[in-house]
Amino acid sequence: MPAVPLAPSRPGQSIFAWIASLPIARFLPWAASQDAQGEPPLAGSQNPPDTPAQPRQAEGPETSPDLPPADDNGGHDSGHDSGRTMALALAALGVVYGDIGTSPLYAVRECFHGQHAIALLPGNIMGVLSLIVWSLLVVVSLKYVMFIMRANNKGEGGIFALLALVQAGTKDKSGRGYTVLVTLAIFGAALLYGDGIITPAISVLSAMEGLDVATDQAAPFILPGTCLILIVLFRMQKHGTEKIGKVFGPLMVAWFTVLAGLGVAAIINRPDVLAAVNPVYAYRFFLANHLHGLVVLGSVVLCITGGEALYADMGHFGSRPIRLSWYAMVLPSLLLNYFGQGALLLEHPDKAFNPFYALVPHVMLYPMVALATMATVIASQAMISGVYSLTQQAMQLGYCPRIHIVNTSAETKGQIYLPGINNAMMVACLGLVLAFKSSTNLAGAYGIAVTATMGITSIIYFYVVHTLWRWSYWKTIPLIVLFLVFDVTYLGANLLKILDGGWFTLTVAGVIMLAIVTWRDGKQALGKKYAAMGLPINLFLESLVATDRPMRTPGTAVFMSVSATGTPITLLHHYKHNKMLHELIILLSVVSAETPFVPEHSRLEVTSLGHGFFRIIARYGFMQTPSVPEIMRLARAHGLDVEMESTSFYLGRETLLTGGDARIAGWRKSLFAFMSRNAWNATTFFGIPPGRVVELGAQVEL
Repeated sequence: MPAVPLAPSRPGQSIFAWIASLPIARFLPWAASQDAQGEPPLAGSQNPPDTPAQPRQAEGPETSPDLPPADDNGGHDSGHDSGRTMALALAALGVVYGDIGTSPLYAVRECFHGQHAIALLPGNIMGVLSLIVWSLLVVVSLKYVMFIMRANNKGEGGIFALLALVQAGTKDKSGRGYTVLVTLAIFGAALLYGDGIITPAISVLSAMEGLDVATDQAAPFILPGTCLILIVLFRMQKHGTEKIGKVFGPLMVAWFTVLAGLGVAAIINRPDVLAAVNPVYAYRFFLANHLHGLVVLGSVVLCITGGEALYADMGHFGSRPIRLSWYAMVLPSLLLNYFGQGALLLEHPDKAFNPFYALVPHVMLYPMVALATMATVIASQAMISGVYSLTQQAMQLGYCPRIHIVNTSAETKGQIYLPGINNAMMVACLGLVLAFKSSTNLAGAYGIAVTATMGITSIIYFYVVHTLWRWSYWKTIPLIVLFLVFDVTYLGANLLKILDGGWFTLTVAGVIMLAIVTWRDGKQALGKKYAAMGLPINLFLESLVATDRPMRTPGTAVFMSVSATGTPITLLHHYKHNKMLHELIILLSVVSAETPFVPEHSRLEVTSLGHGFFRIIARYGFMQTPSVPEIMRLARAHGLDVEMESTSFYLGRETLLTGGDARIAGWRKSLFAFMSRNAWNATTFFGIPPGRVVELGAQVEL
């Protein structure tokens, strides 16, 4: 990977690429990018070039393990490619920053208006602004943009990508520490589901509440209008987001430009508000308000919602375009708007009921409501798509049963639609809006999901940098302590609002985590049962030679098996009842790799077992959907000329009985059996032609 200069090397080189390279992390000895030194990245954690998600090769020499992986600056931001970086940065505005970009709609308001509002005193206003400024700088700019985004799994981010990185780098998976990390990661993923449900509800509802500022007569239409927009949003998902995504970026450019303009107009009247950048104001705020100040901190955290999306969506754009968007557009616009709202409150404390819309000239209120609604729809779309991707990763990692996936684009990877998940989210969002009735009431439910996930990410990140990258304690502890001071403080503040709505997030996360853990444990128990029922393949082949050779019929039979060793149960049942075998027998196992993408040239492992038997192990990354037709096509390169039209595929369909001796509670066995019965059928999931499938049933006691 070629070295990347820290500043433009010639006038024609993109100045924006240079802006993205400015973070101080480049000058810290333990965070400096490897490719700035001209060395290859750490194997197992390398970042891709700044291109949309696609299969990436994981090849290349290893470097010293005590250094972090290279940032994904390699090659694609040299002068001639700066235009592509700009295009990706624009696209990132519409996907990555929708959530955090719409936080000004409600973050400041929740601090000074509502059940836990703080007194509208100048010191409090400056203190809250100082907290917002330093939250954006430390939590988002320092933690996520500079550091967390470096802990990627071959360019992919997110809680499951981080977990896969830990799994790939940990040899001993039986220790208590590893179990705790996996449990935390699963809980963090479950919290993100809650976040994905709350974000559309609170974002669209807060935008529609601008109508109440324009005229009191609009109040009865806020809830119905919000529900209508949410229904339309979720019903449109089946058409895919590729076409509408092309206008997301320009719309968000307009949104952030308006945010900055409104803020500047207010700051001109009270330029002294800029002094809030001094953290002393935050210190004085807590000194004056004590416990009440901690409660208000639970509202301040709303300004950094969406920070996790920076990490989760980096695989779609690469880290450089995301950083470019943050430093060149998003961060300045957010800071200016928050300072503008603070300036407005210093002049007009009576407008605390909705300071964002109070910044807007009255004649522009309706257009602003329309623009804000479009921005919140974009933010909601980003979270909905994020839940789809999270679910796909969970399926590939073995934490979720098969769910119907519809690929909505033949050209763009990651454009998927999950009908069942979509409908469940729509019902949950509508229920939230009708139950909580205002974005203020929803704010209490929102903060816990965000802060708990951020804290979990910090803990797992500590494990990665210390254990996998081998950073010394003196390098890791100060950094992680700084992150956790913010994370734990924010989480503690939001725990005080459990009765105000936080219970909903914890309930959703608990239910989803229970389902994930039950499916994982049930699959492991089922695998052990199949292993006990199975027969080593060499013994099966020897038995064929020792006895009368079975009749072989023309054609190919593919027996799919969860285990990549032994004889598939379906093959044993088939031979027991039919006393015949096809001329060509393929034992196919689809294995999930702990990387996001597995390139085609290394996807298959084909082994000849003799007597016309072959074993194929197909490896797919957790961001890929397995395809049996694709596997058969790739098998031709290994000498297996398989035609789908003349091949029979044998699949097992087990009936689970819960009276066995598996060490799982009875009610969890019943839950696993229910999930298994309702999983999407393997024929459609793996893309097998239905007319070529033979299903063989079996009863298994767990």
